[in-house]
Amino acid sequence: MVDRKGPGQSFVLHERLEADTVSLGRSRLCEIRLMNDSNWPWVLLVPRVADVREIYQLTWEQQQQLLAESSLLGEGMMELFGGDKLNVAALGNMVPQLHLHHIVRHEGDPAWPGPVWGKLPPEPYSEEALAELAKRMKPLLDRLSRAGA
Repeated sequence: MVDRKGPGQSFVLHERLEADTVSLGRSRLCEIRLMNDSNWPWVLLVPRVADVREIYQLTWEQQQQLLAESSLLGEGMMELFGGDKLNVAALGNMVPQLHLHHIVRHEGDPAWPGPVWGKLPPEPYSEEALAELAKRMKPLLDRLSRAGA
């Protein structure tokens, strides 16, 4: 378990993140979660650090690890999904637990150029689509699990 004060405190994924996302695995620092909305290629990194709401609350090493993982994830998603722009955000207005959104955008998508939030009703992945996406993303997820190791 990762913790800014060292092992001992337990990380618990926020219930809204648990409900709205699907696990894709873990990196050295983060839970890797797919937003269960097939309208957008949308993955979250959630640092496994207890009681952290903001990036500056992470240790320097954790901040650097988060940046490395975010950069690797973003680059890989852009390659996989052929995006025109990558939106990366740590808003936390609805879910206070620190998490970074990575959303691949395409010029002319239904929300372009505005934010995706609230534009379309969420369209959950079918089990088949989820399995296909996980298979497609496996090489990226494998690289991400080793990032910084």
